[in-house]
Amino acid sequence: MTDALKRLSDEGVAIWLDDLSRQRITSGNLAELIDQQHVVGVTTNPSIFQKAISTGHGYDQQLGDLAAREVTVEEAIRMITTADVRDAADILRPVFDATGGQDGRVSIEVDPRLAHNTRATTAEARQLAWLVDRPNTLIKIPATRAGIPAITETIGLGISVNVTLIFSLERYREVMDAYLAGLEKAKAAGLDLSKIHSVASFFVSRVDTEIDKRLDGIGTDEAKALKGKAALANARLAYQAYEEVFSSDRWAALDKANANKQRPLWASTGVKDPSYKDTLYVDELVAPGTVNTMPEATLEATADHGQITGNTIAGTYEQARAELDAVEKLGISYNEVVQLLEDEGVDKFEASWNDLLKSTEAELKRLAPSEG
Repeated sequence: MTDALKRLSDEGVAIWLDDLSRQRITSGNLAELIDQQHVVGVTTNPSIFQKAISTGHGYDQQLGDLAAREVTVEEAIRMITTADVRDAADILRPVFDATGGQDGRVSIEVDPRLAHNTRATTAEARQLAWLVDRPNTLIKIPATRAGIPAITETIGLGISVNVTLIFSLERYREVMDAYLAGLEKAKAAGLDLSKIHSVASFFVSRVDTEIDKRLDGIGTDEAKALKGKAALANARLAYQAYEEVFSSDRWAALDKANANKQRPLWASTGVKDPSYKDTLYVDELVAPGTVNTMPEATLEATADHGQITGNTIAGTYEQARAELDAVEKLGISYNEVVQLLEDEGVDKFEASWNDLLKSTEAELKRLAPSEG
């Protein structure tokens, strides 16, 4: 067992766990990961909650109570998921306090069915912040076209945000712009900017999955040589954009008002292609001021055999741009790929949400009190 996770943390990468369940909370496992594996945050999504609620009996008591009250399925889901996030936030509170609010955070996502409705997304973000009622919560808002203004509105209200489902460099710049605009609104409203935090979740492995499939379809040696390169190149160029935006004059004015930078978060860091090293998207995306949210298998793999060799993003921008250009020259449209991935991402979370509705409804029926 190496201490690669400590080295990663020492390089300025915050290690967050991309998973949550009541079992993980009540068993002490989450506290153990914080204590022993340098985990300083948690992210959730509809897929994670769907899996948690449909596995085991950890939710039976609460579901039984909700069934007795005859609440709607939607209300039941919100009560269950916000309870888990609240409890996880309490476990992470010492980390939050020790890092001045930067880490020790738990993310919860707005209903993905609202992804194309700006006003409803903003309203849901406000409602979730109120329901969880913990300062170390991040409300996840997808970086769809309708999500961008919702980010500005939510940040402007003083609510911290995790922007999710970012695939394209152009959209990422729009996300950073929306964050700065939100901070400017919050500042004009007299809010304390030091209390507002945000991360921008830039998805990694899915980019390789889609582009590698197209490179295989081309089948030439030149195409095969580019496999496994696009996702890292895309993420590294995102970090370049982050460095540019957060060294601008616009940022400097907010920095003087004690605002926090919106950190890039590497999401979807579990390797999908078994021929790639299972810590690829950890080892090769090391840079200060970033977050890497890992599924447990990736966390364990990194702890066991991750190779943390210092900053692996600095000095790579020219090569990263050349690799994406080479993919484009083979006839694979970057813009088409990233738009497809965004659309698929929203659809997948919506499908998981619908599965969550169905499984929760079935559990409520199973645990409903018998008549009489």
